[in-house]
Amino acid sequence: MTEKIKEQILAIRDTGLTNMFDTTAVQRLAFEREFFELVMFIEEHKKDYVRFIIYGDDE
Repeated sequence: MTEKIKEQILAIRDTGLTNMFDTTAVQRLAFEREFFELVMFIEEHKKDYVRFIIYGDDE
């Protein structure tokens, strides 16, 4: 996971508009903000995304 993707996740989280486990809503919000890297990351690496949400790291 790149720093850019981490920043995009945190930007979506900071909006408070969705539960971060609702990946469809997160992807919609990311798309609206032109965070296309995050949209694709969730699509291709959902386990890594969830691990980051739960533990705050990507290892």
